[in-house]
Amino acid sequence: MAKDNNPNSNKFKVSPWLIYTAILLIFLFISFITGGSSLQEPAQLTSSKFNTYLEKGQIEKVIVYNKTEAEVYLNAAALKDAVHKKVAKDVFDRPNKGPHYSFDIGNDQIFQTKLEKAVAEGKLKDFNFLPKNNWTDILISLLPIIIIIGVWIFIMRKMSGGGGGGGGQIFNIGKSKAKLFDEKTDIKTTFKDVAGLEGAKEEIQEIVEFLKNPEKYTNLGGKIPKGALLVGPPGTGKTLLAKAVAGEAQVPFFSLSGSDFVEMFVGVGASRVRDLFKQAKEKSPAIIFIDEIDAVGRARGKSNMSGGNDERENTLNQLLTEMDGFGTNSNVIVLAATNRADVLDKALMRAGRFDRQIFVDLPDIRERAEIFKVHLAPLKKIEGLDTDFLAKQTPGFSGADIANVCNEAALIAARNNKTAVDKQDFLDAVDRIVGGLEKKNKIVTPEEKKAIAIHEAGHATVSWMLEHAAPLIKVTIVPRGQSLGAAWYLPEERLIVRPDQMLDEMCATMGGRAAEKVTFNRISTGALSDLEKVTKQARAMVTIYGLNEKIGNVTYYDSTGQSEYSFSKPYSEETARIIDEEISLLIESQYQRAIEILEENKDKLNQLANILIEKEVIFKDDLEAIFGKRTFDKNLEEVVS
Repeated sequence: MAKDNNPNSNKFKVSPWLIYTAILLIFLFISFITGGSSLQEPAQLTSSKFNTYLEKGQIEKVIVYNKTEAEVYLNAAALKDAVHKKVAKDVFDRPNKGPHYSFDIGNDQIFQTKLEKAVAEGKLKDFNFLPKNNWTDILISLLPIIIIIGVWIFIMRKMSGGGGGGGGQIFNIGKSKAKLFDEKTDIKTTFKDVAGLEGAKEEIQEIVEFLKNPEKYTNLGGKIPKGALLVGPPGTGKTLLAKAVAGEAQVPFFSLSGSDFVEMFVGVGASRVRDLFKQAKEKSPAIIFIDEIDAVGRARGKSNMSGGNDERENTLNQLLTEMDGFGTNSNVIVLAATNRADVLDKALMRAGRFDRQIFVDLPDIRERAEIFKVHLAPLKKIEGLDTDFLAKQTPGFSGADIANVCNEAALIAARNNKTAVDKQDFLDAVDRIVGGLEKKNKIVTPEEKKAIAIHEAGHATVSWMLEHAAPLIKVTIVPRGQSLGAAWYLPEERLIVRPDQMLDEMCATMGGRAAEKVTFNRISTGALSDLEKVTKQARAMVTIYGLNEKIGNVTYYDSTGQSEYSFSKPYSEETARIIDEEISLLIESQYQRAIEILEENKDKLNQLANILIEKEVIFKDDLEAIFGKRTFDKNLEEVVS
């Protein structure tokens, strides 16, 4: 058993309600041990009845308080009398020890004379005159006030999350919510745990070196950068890099999210920014990491019709001032991460605030192999598992996607009662993530199955015949997710894409609908995702990349993201009509091209569809047996065993 190093872990935590209950029990106990006088009020008595009881010798003693109020104690014989039945027992049905009666006296001198006479005649045992000083009554009268104060204190402690010393959250609402990374107790992530991202790691490591050894740079007159912005698609490792900085840096590391500045109260966001930088300056040199900074860093004055963004803009203004304004401390470096750099305010992005923008892109095939090695380490896998093969099967996957593939493969292997995860489990995991869950209970009629097979065989045939289409891995007609069938390709990872390559990909995408037209002379709704894909590609060619001769070398893409706040198009109605015509012309030309290819290979198309109906899944080898090897493949390694 691991030893608990926290000295406070075994301490008994006292609930406030236990304290309040204890106070109440103490009051009741005091009342009880004082004879229960406070538990049952004495009965009221008139002067005439008192004189009667006194004459009969039923009174044992009388105590007069403040010369105005008399309390009467009866003797044992009197308590047996039916007249005193109501005062003979207390609330717990025990013999009442008194006082049994009370009444207000008139002249204290006359009353004292009467009592002295009764004592002399033996009708009264004792009497006494005392000042009124009943602390029990005073405490019980104050009990409701004490309980109200106690409940108020309890509520305020709850509002502060149960923490003491700082008061309620109502007083701490402007305090920063940043977590200070503790290298002794927190899980330590280092740069060794970050696979790939060599360029980004080099930049980040230099920032850590700035803080560890600033003299190396300042001796030459250089200044430590104020901040670094990590930009990239989701799942590429931006937050992981920040965790590595926290593990590597020997300086305080404050971590929080951009949404932690957001609060319903006015001025709270700016107050939290001030408090955050105040804490960081007190512990400087220090690092502040703000994840998802676009929550507070969006461009000011955009789509702010109702004034609802004023509070966020005030928070951003305070952040700008703290990062580069009067009195800023150069020993505090700000790291931030976002996947929406296009919406950030220009003032935030200028030099002197975020001096460096580090782009964290999707990993290439070499980096994916390194990421696989990291995530495969804790798995029980077969010997000699080829990580390069797995990297080839996952084009376009981020680091988070690869981690999901490894986890899904382990789950699939466990589901099949295997003792180790093998290559097929990873292939099934990729299918599961890309295509969705296999729907084994989906009812497909023979006619629909043939239509699906023809559709998928059309994709495979056209892509096999085109030079720039992605090489095929496998085709399936097993329903997955929302799709009835799917074709898996291994796209070439290009840095630039040429028009002929885009047109070949569009043609291969339209091969499914073209195959339905060639075979059945009718089309269906099964090509929805294909049409969506080619429409986006065609629109990008015409309006973004300037690859259309009629529109010319013009782009309507706005990399700053300002156009999303505009209600008008950046082109005229006439140009919009031409754009629509060119998009339609591009798609229809590739559709006709796919039909021509399939008309020439109709027999092979039907042969491939029949094999697909029989096996439900076909691989590259099946296409080679029908069409022969692709003449376009250059040094293409086998990716399917």
